[in-house]
Amino acid sequence: MLPYEADYLLMECTYGDKPHRSPQMAYDELREVVSRTVQRGGKVIIPAFAVGRTQELVYDLHQMIDGGEIPRVPVFVDSPLAVNASDIFRAHPEVFDDETKAFIAQDKHRAALGFELLTYTRSVEESKAINDFKGPAVIISASGMAETGRILHHLKNNIENPRNTILIVSWQAPYTLGRRLADREEQVKIFGEIYERKAEVATIGGLSAHAGQTMLLEYAQAVQDRVKKIFLVHGEARGAEALTEKLREVGQSQVYFPKPHSWEEI
Repeated sequence: MLPYEADYLLMECTYGDKPHRSPQMAYDELREVVSRTVQRGGKVIIPAFAVGRTQELVYDLHQMIDGGEIPRVPVFVDSPLAVNASDIFRAHPEVFDDETKAFIAQDKHRAALGFELLTYTRSVEESKAINDFKGPAVIISASGMAETGRILHHLKNNIENPRNTILIVSWQAPYTLGRRLADREEQVKIFGEIYERKAEVATIGGLSAHAGQTMLLEYAQAVQDRVKKIFLVHGEARGAEALTEKLREVGQSQVYFPKPHSWEEI
């Protein structure tokens, strides 16, 4: 939903420096990452936010496996919060969009977020058992920036195997482990220990829930005739600077990227 009648607009600039790739391109990239990792006998480890991102990934993988687009490999969702959130999604199919409803109608499982190769794990014992699984698999676990949670155990156990892939599917804040992985640092610290990153790192930007540059411009222009000032938040300087330049090109001159701990009187 676009804003309207706003005098002052606060908006994110997470991806202010680039437009998102199309959903189809993101889907294709996910398929390629999983396929090449499985072909070399590795695991795909995905740090993912529990609400939204995890369910989107499960839905895409479900389509790929049912359609024969990727090999039939186990998919683990290892996050109690993600499991609980997925239960809520599955309990309310009436709110799915038409595309998802059509998929469910023809799917042999009659579900968007459930299929025979998918395992949701809640207990610590179930989570630990994943580490004993031999062979290719996809492991989706929280937290999304790899700072806390069960994903740390999966990274620790898989990061030094060159057959594996760590797949980054969302924006990673500076100084987080997720960001260091996205930057492909050769050594990272997990639980206080240094690990050599030998696993492949792949990134897919089109799966992020944050708006890309094109949508951000549309968002701001919705209030162009009234807004007095635009404040850019939730982003880094490079995104803010690029978006500020684009906004000024379309006549938005009062754009600000506040410094930390600063204040503005309006």
